[in-house]
Amino acid sequence: MSEAATLRVLGLVPARGGSKGIPRKNLQLLAGKTLLQRTAEAALTARRLSRVILSTEDAEIADAGRRCGLEVPFMRPAELASDEAPMLPVVQHAVRFVEEQGDSFDAVFLLQPTNALRRADDIDGAVALLEATGADSVISFVDAGKKHVSRMKYVDAQGRVTDPPFGDIVEGQRRQDLPRLYLREGSVYLTRRNVLMQRNSFKGMDCRAWIIPEARACDIDTPFELFIAEQLLRLNGKR
Repeated sequence: MSEAATLRVLGLVPARGGSKGIPRKNLQLLAGKTLLQRTAEAALTARRLSRVILSTEDAEIADAGRRCGLEVPFMRPAELASDEAPMLPVVQHAVRFVEEQGDSFDAVFLLQPTNALRRADDIDGAVALLEATGADSVISFVDAGKKHVSRMKYVDAQGRVTDPPFGDIVEGQRRQDLPRLYLREGSVYLTRRNVLMQRNSFKGMDCRAWIIPEARACDIDTPFELFIAEQLLRLNGKR
């Protein structure tokens, strides 16, 4: 990790113990490594993070994080580790803690273990983009492709299909002729400290996109998505 970077960026890995789709999800193996380990390796290989810490309420995950080289300076309060707890207060809690310990950062990079195909150059590139543009945030996106909004429909409880307002203008066009749209992908959530703490936002007013190719875009919440991530790893290895 470089100390010469203009921006001081805190890398924050959120990894609570509970999960519904996949039990103990953050410790699940993906091609021989846990999701937590894969994220830790990318974060610690990156050169633009000044410090990388783990936020968890779970003792086993804390120990696993330490073995991966992550700092565990606190245990997350239980009220911030429930299924209902939003992510923003989790990040704000971590920022307040390190600041109370005398450390300070210009921005925070949220590194969710469920986005296990993130690379160190995604991290470094996003920090460089934030620095170069002066934006409030950099967030990763993937091309919506066939999941274009114009192809979406409402389906009610009786199975009746109706058109949403946003589908009327471009419905029926060839995919190649549709305006390009992107979906939030999850690998990159990089936000300036003041936007997080004062505006209570990950995005802010000026958000720039870090594009993740489809072959590395995954957000693992279910066994099927874990299976897809394994196939993507194999595909990227062949390339």
